[in-house]
Amino acid sequence: MLLTIDVGNSHTVLGLFDGEEIVEHWRISTDARRTADELAVLLQGLMGMHPLLGVELGDGIEGIAICSTVPAVLHELREVTRRYYGDVPAVLVEPGVKTGVPVLTDNPKEVGADRIINAVAAVELYGGPAIVVDLGTATTFDAVSARGEYTGGVIAPGIEISVEALGVKGAQLRKIELARPRSVIGKNTVEAMQSGIVYGFAGQIDGVVERMKKELAADPDEVTVIATGGLAPMVLGESSVIDEHEPWLTLIGLRLVYERNVARM
Repeated sequence: MLLTIDVGNSHTVLGLFDGEEIVEHWRISTDARRTADELAVLLQGLMGMHPLLGVELGDGIEGIAICSTVPAVLHELREVTRRYYGDVPAVLVEPGVKTGVPVLTDNPKEVGADRIINAVAAVELYGGPAIVVDLGTATTFDAVSARGEYTGGVIAPGIEISVEALGVKGAQLRKIELARPRSVIGKNTVEAMQSGIVYGFAGQIDGVVERMKKELAADPDEVTVIATGGLAPMVLGESSVIDEHEPWLTLIGLRLVYERNVARM
């Protein structure tokens, strides 16, 4: 079994692979204050529920792949792999790790590891040219060329950030449930805010992607647009440009990077 861990700013997603198949997954909050020991206990509790794994930490785990946008958590996870999975090959995505995707940006080291990992999976699953739309704490748009190169992207405030900002800065507004409203024209404040979020972000995605397509390929129709991230289901039915929805894109990318690096360890 391969354990993959994708640490985002708000949530951490864990996936368990049996070969190429993801057989289990979990989503937990990201907390930079958790120590390596606390993380180990959390992992043991989650994986102890799976019938194919043993009750002892590490039983049944043959490899680990990790990427993180939170340096403090990456440091603690590095300690987890050293102390509790010492005999298990582990790949932590950072500069020097082989991904197979050239990064054609001004400073490749500043590109988030998760964005590169998404590009790896997009190339493997759909080929290029492609655009990955990842709806998480931020909404990111990442471009992959026809030759499988990461060429850059766009970063915009995410859905949850926008909802929180409305609740904090709007004197007569409040935090709302992220849900699709009955209609575009809201009949009350909550529905009006939900409409602004759902249809506003769908319109943002359509507009940004159409512009990216024109820069990315001579024929924009050749570009495959893949949506991923925990909030992607919010806009899937409203965006007109999304071709594929792959909720485990980052975890699949981690599996691929692990396979490309473990033989070198």
